Order: sequence, then structure tokens, then C-alpha cells
Amino acid sequence: MSYVEEVANELAAKALEDEARTGDDKIVARVGEILGASSQTLQESYLTAVRVRRAEERARSLLAERAASHQG
Repeated sequence: MSYVEEVANELAAKALEDEARTGDDKIVARVGEILGASSQTLQESYLTAVRVRRAEERARSLLAERAASHQG
């Protein structure tokens, strides 16, 4: 994993944790804007990391619901 990906992943995790803790749904976008002002590459990696984490959460939630509804 490249340095950019490592930083992007760390920032995405922290931003999503902050969003969950505070309820501020604009924090992810604000961090993205800050990154984009200096590094479009880092911004793109960060936004990808955010999307991946959100998609993973939705997929895991769906699978957990299905598993719970199909227990005998």
C-alpha cells in the first residue's frame, strides 16, 4: 500500500468515526475539500476509502439481517 493510500485510509476512518460520534454528516466532505485544496490525488484516495467503508458497512448489515432472518 502506498503512503497516499495509507493516509487516505486513516483519514477516512477518522472522519467516519467523527461523523458517527458527533452526527455531523458534513465532516467527510469538509475533510475532502481540505485535501483537494492541496492534493487532488490524496482527495481521490480519501473519497474512495470513504465509499468503500460505507459500502462495506451496508453489505455487512444486509448479510447480518439475512442471517438473522434465516436462523431456524
